[in-house]
Amino acid sequence: MNFTRSDRIAVQLRKEIAVLVHQAVRDHALPSVSVSDVEVTRDLDLAKVFVTTLVSEESKAAVKALNEMAFEFRRVLSRTLKMRRVPEIRFHYDDSVDNGERIEQLLRENAPKED
Repeated sequence: MNFTRSDRIAVQLRKEIAVLVHQAVRDHALPSVSVSDVEVTRDLDLAKVFVTTLVSEESKAAVKALNEMAFEFRRVLSRTLKMRRVPEIRFHYDDSVDNGERIEQLLRENAPKED
């Protein structure tokens, strides 16, 4: 497989940001959040960080709090990563887990009945 530089940076950012988010959840009493994916633009200016929550109703509050802390995360990453410029970080809620659960529930409800 051929990985681009932005893919390699996305993997590294995912590891580092996951640790920072875990610490923020503990320190700031945020809803339980985990990092599911990171996408970095080709020009390395922006990193979209997708997060999931255990309780989907708390997702908006969690994403808002993380976006408020994004500047601090970026500052910490600039000290730990060997990069000339760390991308701007924006958090987004990853609703793929919620969609998967909804589809699974619909399939269970509409499953053919065996006689």
